Amino acid sequence: MKDIFFFDSMLTPKIITFVYWLMLLGSLFSGLTTMFTEYGGGFLAGIGIIIGGAIGSRIWCELLIVLFKIHENLQKIANKSED
Repeated sequence: MKDIFFFDSMLTPKIITFVYWLMLLGSLFSGLTTMFTEYGGGFLAGIGIIIGGAIGSRIWCELLIVLFKIHENLQKIANKSED
């Protein structure tokens, strides 16, 4: 608990996987709604939303993970230089 309250450990990387799955479900639901509703853009638009949402979600989550990996590596370098 001390690591979380004093920011010694990052909490967000542990949450990113959960957020990724929520975003995938959101894009799937949105795409299916678009495909099968009267006011949607049609079947192809729904497929595009599903595919685009999945790719966009993956890219966004990977970029976030890269930022945290950079942070971890910078901490390792800083700890090495202190020794």
